[in-house]
Amino acid sequence: MLVIRCAACKNKLWKYDKIGQGEVLRCHKDRIIQFYSEKIIENDKFKCSCGKTIGIDKGTYIKMDLKAFVYTGTKRNK
Repeated sequence: MLVIRCAACKNKLWKYDKIGQGEVLRCHKDRIIQFYSEKIIENDKFKCSCGKTIGIDKGTYIKMDLKAFVYTGTKRNK
Protein backbone atom coordinates (compact mmCIF):
# COMPACT_ATOMS: atom_id res chain seq x y z
CA MET A 1 0.00 0.00 0.00
CA LEU A 2 1.18 3.48 -0.84
CA VAL A 3 0.15 6.68 0.87
CA ILE A 4 -0.02 9.47 -1.73
CA ARG A 5 0.84 12.96 -0.37
CA CYS A 6 0.93 16.42 -1.88
CA ALA A 7 4.51 17.46 -2.70
CA ALA A 8 3.84 21.08 -1.75
CA CYS A 9 2.15 20.81 1.65
CA LYS A 10 2.72 17.10 2.53
CA ASN A 11 -1.02 16.63 3.15
CA LYS A 12 -2.19 12.98 2.94
CA LEU A 13 -4.47 12.51 -0.07
CA TRP A 14 -5.28 8.80 -0.41
CA LYS A 15 -4.13 5.23 0.21
CA TYR A 16 -3.44 3.31 -3.02
CA ASP A 17 -2.86 -0.39 -3.76
CA LYS A 18 0.03 -0.28 -6.27
CA ILE A 19 0.62 -3.47 -8.26
CA GLY A 20 4.03 -3.85 -9.94
CA GLN A 21 7.38 -2.15 -9.50
CA GLY A 22 7.01 0.69 -12.03
CA GLU A 23 6.45 4.38 -11.37
CA VAL A 24 3.09 5.74 -10.25
CA LEU A 25 1.98 7.19 -13.60
CA ARG A 26 -1.73 6.64 -12.98
CA CYS A 27 -3.92 5.67 -10.06
CA HIS A 28 -6.82 3.38 -10.91
CA LYS A 29 -9.89 4.52 -8.99
CA ASP A 30 -10.92 0.98 -8.03
CA ARG A 31 -7.56 0.49 -6.26
CA ILE A 32 -7.85 3.63 -4.11
CA ILE A 33 -8.59 2.21 -0.67
CA GLN A 34 -9.20 5.34 1.38
CA PHE A 35 -9.36 9.10 0.85
CA TYR A 36 -7.83 11.09 3.73
CA SER A 37 -9.22 14.45 2.71
CA GLU A 38 -12.12 15.68 0.58
CA LYS A 39 -11.84 15.05 -3.14
CA ILE A 40 -11.45 18.44 -4.80
CA ILE A 41 -12.17 18.14 -8.53
CA GLU A 42 -12.15 21.23 -10.75
CA ASN A 43 -12.37 20.90 -14.56
CA ASP A 44 -11.50 17.15 -14.34
CA LYS A 45 -8.38 17.90 -12.25
CA PHE A 46 -7.78 16.38 -8.81
CA LYS A 47 -6.45 19.07 -6.49
CA CYS A 48 -5.05 19.15 -2.98
CA SER A 49 -6.61 21.43 -0.38
CA CYS A 50 -3.62 23.78 -0.90
CA GLY A 51 -4.67 24.23 -4.56
CA LYS A 52 -1.92 22.21 -6.28
CA THR A 53 -3.10 19.97 -9.15
CA ILE A 54 -2.23 16.33 -8.39
CA GLY A 55 -3.66 14.63 -11.48
CA ILE A 56 -6.24 14.63 -14.26
CA ASP A 57 -9.40 12.50 -14.16
CA LYS A 58 -9.47 10.18 -17.19
CA GLY A 59 -12.55 8.13 -16.28
CA THR A 60 -11.41 4.88 -14.66
CA TYR A 61 -8.04 6.26 -13.57
CA ILE A 62 -6.26 9.45 -12.54
CA LYS A 63 -3.29 10.49 -14.70
CA MET A 64 -0.78 11.67 -12.10
CA ASP A 65 1.49 14.73 -12.34
CA LEU A 66 4.85 13.22 -11.33
CA LYS A 67 6.17 16.38 -9.66
CA ALA A 68 2.97 17.13 -7.73
CA PHE A 69 3.01 14.20 -5.29
CA VAL A 70 5.24 12.01 -3.16
CA TYR A 71 4.49 8.60 -1.72
CA THR A 72 5.57 6.25 1.05
CA GLY A 73 4.92 2.55 1.48
CA THR A 74 5.53 -0.64 -0.47
CA LYS A 75 4.44 -1.75 -3.94
CA ARG A 76 2.84 -5.16 -4.42
CA ASN A 77 4.29 -7.63 -6.95
CA LYS A 78 1.98 -9.40 -9.39
